[in-house]
Amino acid sequence: MKAKEREKLENLSLVELKSELRTTKEKRMKLLFKHRTAPLANPLELRELRRHIARLETWVGTRAKAESAKALEKK
Repeated sequence: MKAKEREKLENLSLVELKSELRTTKEKRMKLLFKHRTAPLANPLELRELRRHIARLETWVGTRAKAESAKALEKK
């Protein structure tokens, strides 16, 4: 992942990260279906998407924990 892309994603809100995660998962599913019917031109794209999904899930989890901790502090 490029530094600019990482920085852009780190600055997104929790809702935006979840939206990005959903679209990335959809893209991966479409590529998987294409790959099962005919070989992809670049099969390594599946690996990159899988890793990108893992990063997004990590950021979503981290952001969710941080927001819940803030909510508990305010109470």
